[in-house]
Amino acid sequence: MSIDIDPLREADGITVTDHIENTQFEVYTDRAVDPRPRPESDHYFPVDTSVAVETGSIEIPRVAVVQTRDSDGNLLTRGDCYEMPDGTYHVGIDPAPTKLYLTFDSAFAVSTTDRTTRIDLDTVGTVGLGFRTLHQTPAGTITTPTDPESLMDAVSLLGSGLQTTSPERSFPTLRGHPPLIEPGEEFSVPERVEPVDSGVRIVVPPEYRYLYPVVSLAYYFAANVAPGDAPRIEGDGWTYPLEPGFETRTAEVLRQSFHLDCLVRTEGFYPVDLHERETTALDLDWERLYNLPLATRLGEYLEVPFRDIEPELPQWTLTTDVRPSPGNVEMLPFVAGELSIVRSPETVTPVADDEGVGVGFLGSPNRSASPATRRDSQVAGASLDDGEFVRGGASAGATRGVDPSADRGAVAAQTDFVRPEPVNTVEHAWVGDGVPLDANKATLDAYHRRLEAGQVEQSRISVLVVCNDEQMREEGDVADLYGLRDMVQFDIEVRHDLSREEMRDVLASDVDFLHYIGHVDERGMQCADSYLDLTDEDLEIGVSAFLLNACQSYQQGEALIHRGSRGGIVTLSDVANSPATTLGRIIARLMNSGFNLRTALHVAKRELITGHQYIVVGDGGTTVCQSRSGMALVFEVKDGRHDEFNLSAEFYPNGNHGVGSLASLNLDAIENNYYVPSEVVCNAVSTQEMSELLDLELLPVFYKNGLTWAGEFDLD
Repeated sequence: MSIDIDPLREADGITVTDHIENTQFEVYTDRAVDPRPRPESDHYFPVDTSVAVETGSIEIPRVAVVQTRDSDGNLLTRGDCYEMPDGTYHVGIDPAPTKLYLTFDSAFAVSTTDRTTRIDLDTVGTVGLGFRTLHQTPAGTITTPTDPESLMDAVSLLGSGLQTTSPERSFPTLRGHPPLIEPGEEFSVPERVEPVDSGVRIVVPPEYRYLYPVVSLAYYFAANVAPGDAPRIEGDGWTYPLEPGFETRTAEVLRQSFHLDCLVRTEGFYPVDLHERETTALDLDWERLYNLPLATRLGEYLEVPFRDIEPELPQWTLTTDVRPSPGNVEMLPFVAGELSIVRSPETVTPVADDEGVGVGFLGSPNRSASPATRRDSQVAGASLDDGEFVRGGASAGATRGVDPSADRGAVAAQTDFVRPEPVNTVEHAWVGDGVPLDANKATLDAYHRRLEAGQVEQSRISVLVVCNDEQMREEGDVADLYGLRDMVQFDIEVRHDLSREEMRDVLASDVDFLHYIGHVDERGMQCADSYLDLTDEDLEIGVSAFLLNACQSYQQGEALIHRGSRGGIVTLSDVANSPATTLGRIIARLMNSGFNLRTALHVAKRELITGHQYIVVGDGGTTVCQSRSGMALVFEVKDGRHDEFNLSAEFYPNGNHGVGSLASLNLDAIENNYYVPSEVVCNAVSTQEMSELLDLELLPVFYKNGLTWAGEFDLD
């Protein structure tokens, strides 16, 4: 049992202990209660544990929204202050440390204070309380030998984290985190990791290059993975081949099945008006599909040719390349939990410094830049050939403390660049040796820190801007861009010209986001009196996330990840000051708006070609704060006719609002919900409607091929 319910000792009510999330909270009643077991099926939504108590009120010590449904599950109302007449009700209280549902027969009233939420029944009676773990923390760690056949048994248990096998598991809150995997001499499974019999079987040859690409499918289908010659998926009476084109077909199966689950789930707990359901060209019996077992339903999904459904599919968010090595087995649960498309390249293209990475990014500023680099420099208002200083040292312009005659190249010689194959997804992560171009260098340490971070509740978010070069003071003004948020409080500090010891203290501090502006070379981060090399210093690191906006900052940033940070953005080459300043300001605003590191850099690359000189290290899903709408949202606006605008809005998964969340736009013309990721298109938006929409949240807006911001967009 993952959740325990016990009577309170010094007050009236119960204590709820979630052993998976390591959380505990109290629910108060108006009299002493003795909770007794109650069938989980009494609740409209899935629960892990259910009890019944006799009480006249339920109160929790936090401000929440109360959602009320009738006995058939129809949504009646939601809010924090209202009354309901006699009836049979299913009530949800959100947020709470676990999902909390009530069921009872009585009229009732909802009220809140600045600290509590209370439900008062008209008469004392039986109240059923159901609890479901949010399961963002793994239930345990599976120990396994790392040979492919043994590892298959561990991968077969990834689906134990699912809260349901119904189509509702396409909601992120019903997909618990998969159990972790660690190498060991013997196979061992903790008690709380219980297998799910979904009836789905995935057969692949016992090789890493076949096993790794199916981990997301194994998790999402709660599938048993078994060795065999021909890669395939099997259910009761059906078989679906995964060849030819093994990795492509596994990606297609994930996208197709997830999309159809999102459409079919509208027949269940959430009968919302879904845009994708109303616009699909498929003629399927949605209600019948909803009521089928997972394996049977999947078999019918796969009878639909992918070419028939592909035009309806949104661009998937993430592809992760996991090199086929036993050393990468511990990353598999994290990759699967993100529902990433997975590839496992046996070979990889190395990148030599003199290749120029296609656009000259690995050349030093003294070398000739490619046309793409020159074009970007001109857009940014500077040219390396015109002697603009760079943030490393070797330039014809102003530098600090660096020998301009040194042949530095792009990074230290021991760093090997690799060029992953291009992806068709928004984001791209890399698991394995080498520094990937245009991909997030994902590391196990950082993903474990995601779990350790948990659901941190804090009233203020700390941002520290460090500028160690007076010629870069312009970017130091980014401090003004952090904290431009209602309902979110920031502590923002700007410091200049820090000494080596002062920089050590900064890195050890409990800062949510460090924005570093200055020079980096092979000696480390330049300080006012010396250099601080993070790769060989015995440092204590407390900084959670960072942007190291300096030349060739990859190795310094990687050292931060290994020593305690969760994620950051770094450079792979020398960067000219003007475009670096522009990018720094873009990243500042996006992080302030709740974007995660990967999506923030994706948006910045749309504006600046030099954005490809930067990559994310560590956990690319790291955020500084939550956006007002909960997810990352990017507008593109085009002029329409008669003072009207044509708008497209892209929703990206972010934090707790992961793949499969529901989203909509606050426009009269948009009546439906969309599932994330999605693009919402609305034409002929009036000036007044556009103004009201842009006032709701600080968002990036692309207009006339340039980036501006809600609040600054000129509607005239």
